Amino acid sequence: MPARIPHVFFKNGASVPVLGLGTWNSPPGQVTQAVRDAILVGYRHIDCAHVYENEHEVGAGIAAKIDKGYVKREDLFVTSKLWNTFHRPDLVQSALKVTLRNLNLKYLDLYLIHWPQAYREGDELFPLRPDGKRVHFSDVDYVNTWPEMERLVDAGLVRNIGLSNFNVKQVQRILDVARIAPVTNQIECHPYLHQDELREFCNEQEIIITAYSPLGSPARPWAKQDDPILMQDPMVKKLAKKHSKSPAQILIRYQIQLGNLVIPKSVSKQRIAANADVFDFELGVDDMIQLAALERSGRICPESFSFGHPHHPFEEEFRKGR
Repeated sequence: MPARIPHVFFKNGASVPVLGLGTWNSPPGQVTQAVRDAILVGYRHIDCAHVYENEHEVGAGIAAKIDKGYVKREDLFVTSKLWNTFHRPDLVQSALKVTLRNLNLKYLDLYLIHWPQAYREGDELFPLRPDGKRVHFSDVDYVNTWPEMERLVDAGLVRNIGLSNFNVKQVQRILDVARIAPVTNQIECHPYLHQDELREFCNEQEIIITAYSPLGSPARPWAKQDDPILMQDPMVKKLAKKHSKSPAQILIRYQIQLGNLVIPKSVSKQRIAANADVFDFELGVDDMIQLAALERSGRICPESFSFGHPHHPFEEEFRKGR
């Protein structure tokens, strides 16, 4: 039987499944089947982005299940993200339409500004400076991008809008100008990086956190040989044994009990199904405390090649030596 994944509600009343399938860093040629498998085992929330360069595969997987009558479009919650080279207001709607064509959809359930920092406009996703080490920046302010995101809602092209990788000050700047408030801030969140201040602020503003890399992204391309592996942490393994669950299931359940949406990535049908098998147990208070104690400010997605951008969200914490 397909997994029964609970829904939660954004401040505006829109419903969203608490668990979704992440598609970042999924190997090319495997994403279509992963989406088909995810829908088959009960997922209805799919997280995408233009920069992942696999939205056409996601769209093919969605279309396969809709065409066979397994799901209807309205059963699904599909998210994508505006990439950094399209922050200029006149580029926002055309960027969304590219995503809609790739996904073969008429609307998105959620569209996020992927990062607050803008890159030079053009066809390159990462336009590099002559030294080849840093990205060429654009001076577009994300505050001027937000009204165009709101117009996408007005046009019926997007049902909800939000943010990704925005820090407290940046979220507040959006709130100061917003006619339509962001419903979520999608951020890196796992026991090595809780981002307590940001999560508390967003909760106060009724902005739901969506946790990406909840398993620590062990397959990230820039991982070093001596980097700690979250799913091999002794405490995580101890709790997995205690609850007769896998380390991944413990980490996913942890995010749900923190009140976050969570979007683990996998292309393995077995793991996709296992990642959804987290609603038949509960972590105790002591379990939650022990996982919280693993905090080590262990950010694994620092976007370091855009350090120096005035809107880089993490640069201040790195200057402080975190």
